[in-house]
Amino acid sequence: MVNYWLTKQEPSGPRGYNFEQLKKEKTTVWDGVHNNLALKHMREMKSGDLVLFYHTGDERQAVGIMQITSKPYPNPKEDNERFIVVDVKYKKTLKRPVTLDEMKKDKKFKDWELIRISRLSVMPVPKPLWDAILNISEK
Repeated sequence: MVNYWLTKQEPSGPRGYNFEQLKKEKTTVWDGVHNNLALKHMREMKSGDLVLFYHTGDERQAVGIMQITSKPYPNPKEDNERFIVVDVKYKKTLKRPVTLDEMKKDKKFKDWELIRISRLSVMPVPKPLWDAILNISEK
């Protein structure tokens, strides 16, 4: 069974990475996560799971979908094995981005981590919310 996730990334700046870069590169290692709850979520990821790529900063919007292609494994760039990474690949660009403001205006999103825990960088997306975001992006 496929699980659904959302991961956040600052799209610009010295440490930025955006969805267009992933589209061009096709694959990347999702790293840099240090928050305990975000790491807990990453440990539950598995190959085949789908992920909304969310731009933070000034944009604050879901822009595309990527797919997990590995199990979580220790980040080779870190000394501490609790910091993990997953491999991901580009899947598709949303027809149009779905903004945080659009989600906040829809009461079905009110209890979701994206709204309640704004600093969390990795979170599960319940299937009804996943479907709602994809439907909004089609409008």
